[in-house]
Parts: sequence; C-alpha cells; structure tokens
Amino acid sequence: MELIIPLINQPQFPYYSQIYEYIKAEIKKGNIKPGMRLPSTRQLAEHLKVSRSTTQMAYEQLMSEGYIESIPCKGYYVLKIDRLIQPERKNTEKSHFLITPSYPIKCGKTDWCVDFSPRGIDLGTFPFNTWRKISKYTLIDDNREMFVPGDPQGEAGFRETIRNYLHTARGVNCQAEQIIVGAGSEYLLMLLSQILGDKRMIAMENPTYKQAYRVFDSLKYKVIPVAMDRYGMNAELLEESGADTAYVMPSHQYPTGIVMPVKRRQELLSWAYRKEDRYLIEDDYDSEFRYKGQPIPALQGMDERGRVIYSGTFSKSIAPAIRVSYLVLPKGLYEQYQKKVSFYASTVSRIDQNILYQFMAEGHYERHLNRMRAVYKAKHAVLTAGLKSFEGTFKIQGEHAGLHLLLTDRWQRTETKLIKEAEKLKVKVYGLSDCFIHEEPNMYPSTVILGFAKLTEEEIIKGLKLLREAWVLQDKEESGEKK
Repeated sequence: MELIIPLINQPQFPYYSQIYEYIKAEIKKGNIKPGMRLPSTRQLAEHLKVSRSTTQMAYEQLMSEGYIESIPCKGYYVLKIDRLIQPERKNTEKSHFLITPSYPIKCGKTDWCVDFSPRGIDLGTFPFNTWRKISKYTLIDDNREMFVPGDPQGEAGFRETIRNYLHTARGVNCQAEQIIVGAGSEYLLMLLSQILGDKRMIAMENPTYKQAYRVFDSLKYKVIPVAMDRYGMNAELLEESGADTAYVMPSHQYPTGIVMPVKRRQELLSWAYRKEDRYLIEDDYDSEFRYKGQPIPALQGMDERGRVIYSGTFSKSIAPAIRVSYLVLPKGLYEQYQKKVSFYASTVSRIDQNILYQFMAEGHYERHLNRMRAVYKAKHAVLTAGLKSFEGTFKIQGEHAGLHLLLTDRWQRTETKLIKEAEKLKVKVYGLSDCFIHEEPNMYPSTVILGFAKLTEEEIIKGLKLLREAWVLQDKEESGEKK
C-alpha cells in the first residue's frame, strides 16, 4: 500500500513523530486495517523524501507500542486492535513553547503536584515490544547456556559491542579485554578499590555526585573536596590537595552541568602524568544527551599514558532497573585486576547481558537513543522557554546538556526558603547543598535543581507556573512592585 502523509517542516515536530502519529491515528480510526502490509521503511522514505532512519524510528515506535509487527522476509503488518495493550503515552511532541493556563491549577490532597526530581528517566517511549522479543528469543529452545556461569568480566561479545559503541560515540580507545561489566556503578567502584588498594587519597569535585562519595567514604578512603571554577575541577587546587586519584565528570558535571573544556582536561592529564600511580576516574554518566554543539569526546580518548579509568552506565540511556554498568581499565590496572580480583564472578546474569547485547548489536540501542534525544530536547525546550520569565530573579545554569538545570537566586533568599515556598504549592525541588562534601554549601549562593526527564511537557508547564507564583511573583510583591 502507499501512504500519503502530510508533513510539515517545523523543528518542533520531527518528521519521525509526524509519521508515527499519523499511522497510529489511521490504525485507531480503522482506515488502516489489521493485517494490512505497510510499505517498507525504504519505500516510505523515498516516497516522503525523508531519510530512511526517520521512517525506521517511526516504525520502531509503532512496534514498541504494539500497533504493527515485523515479520522476517515479509515486511511490516498492522496488528488487530483488540490485541493491543495500549500504554498511556506521555505527550512529548505537542508544544515547544510555554503556554500558561488561564485556569487555576489543581493538585491532589496528597503527594506532589509536580516533582522536579533529577533522578529517573522517561520510559514512555521505551521499545518494550522489541525488548520482549529479544528476551523471548534469548530463552528459546531451552538455552541452558544462559544459566551457567560466564566470563567474570562479562560476556566477550557484549564487551566487544560496548567497545565498538564507546569508540565510535565517545572516542574511547580500548580493547574489549579492558572492559569490566558489573551490576551498577557502586559495585564497580568497590571492585576498583580492591585493584587500587586502600591507601588512596581521592579528590572529588565539590559539589559532586554524592552516591560516589558515599561509596568511597564507606571504603574508608580519605576523600578531599576540591573546589571548581567555571571550567570544572581546579587543577592547581588538585595539586595542592595531595590526592593521588581524582574522580571527575568532564562531559557533564553533576550537579553543576559544567562541560569541561579541552584545556582543563589537558591540565588534569598533566597532573596525572607528573607522578607515578596517579589516576583520574572519569564518570561519563549521561553524555548522550546534549542540546548545543557536538558531543564532547571522552577524557579517556586524550589519555596517552594509561591514567584514565573510564566509567559508564546504561541507567540513564535505557533504564535504571537494568543495573548494567562498565569500567574501562588502563592496561596497567587491567593486569592488577587479573592478579587480584579476577576470581569474582560477574554480577550481571548472562541472560541480561545477552538481551542488552542483542539490543545494541541489532541497532535498537542507537535508534532508542535518537528517540530519547528528541524527547528530552522537546522537554528541555519547554523548560528553558518557560524559565525566561524567571531570568530577572534567577541565574539559570547547565542548560546545554543533561537532564536537569540549576536556578541560582539573585535576591539572596535561602535555599530552605525557596524549597519551602515551592512545597506550599506542592512542587518538589531539590537543593544544591545536598551535593556538597564536608558541609561547605554556605559558601555558595542559594541554588535549586530542576530535573525534567520524568515529567511530561504539561507537567513542566504546570510546575513552572506554580514556581513562578511561589518565587517570582511573590518576590515582586515583597519588593513593592506591581504584578
């Protein structure tokens, strides 16, 4: 069959989303009947004069929600509507501009009206159908191999797929044998501690990712907070700290959102090279999501002497519950791994590794990332557009990458006051002070964190309207200004 799909050339409505919405609507209306064969992605792309990846993304989304299915060697077919389990879909493409509702916002008597949590992700467009099929095929024919112990480092094919992805997408230079797969970054940091030994002094950016700090602290390491400037960890203060290991997030520092420039990366590498046995631990937790300019290559790709330990995870890009992370060890530390801890069994089951391996090897991961970039970019646009009316009252930071922004109060209200004023309207925001080590937040102006990954665009608009009422309008009233 041939599909006539009217496409509009507007950046806020990506072509893949328009194709997806049109076909879904036609299926629901009954205009495209169950059992009908759709044109191939190549045919549809040629007909609509768009790229094939655009039509593939649209079809992948339709398959993940159960509207169509792919039959090998035959094509794409429409499923019967009564067989569909239709999830509630979050609207991620409707509007890129803040439209303030004219009606009063109502919230329930309990819980939060809007929670700007920096944790969690959007699962509304996750390809559950694809994941389900891969899971099914992994266990087909009583595949007993999946139930016996595997490689302690992680399955060889899976590690090679990770290596290929890291090299092409992040500029990481390594061999598959240098990769260790583990259940979560906390476990891998504990494993790394046995490789590095227990006499280390670890420098951390301040503020920082508090969970990593808790792990190091629980392992009885001496952790030294190092202040940052607008480029990231201050290299001179790092030298003065006496530390021999530095934990950094150069591609998108949490929570400040700083993207470390090349010159500062070179300074950190120079610090590591000046003495033997110095290392940088690079946490690259959400570098996939960037909204301005091209992705910044990993610090590890600049390392010529094997001093960068690279850490990554699938928690942000796929789902937190996957619990699959990985370390890339320099060759010297890999030798120490073999001597000291290679007897530890892998903490990720072979079943989960195989599912994720197939998901990546068949191109589903790349397509999913492309979808999520579009989803988060749309939400990011709504959030940044809505915050324009806050600019006289707040300084906005970290808006070029990641899944959260920072608002620093220009009127010197306390962080506690900002949080409590938001709470009165049942809006949950998070203070930057929770991310500091050794209780130093009072040295910094009051700042709150606004995460947006889990929210719909409507929830973002609602939350900003309430925050404007709590912070901006109230501030004008207190200053004697008219609304």
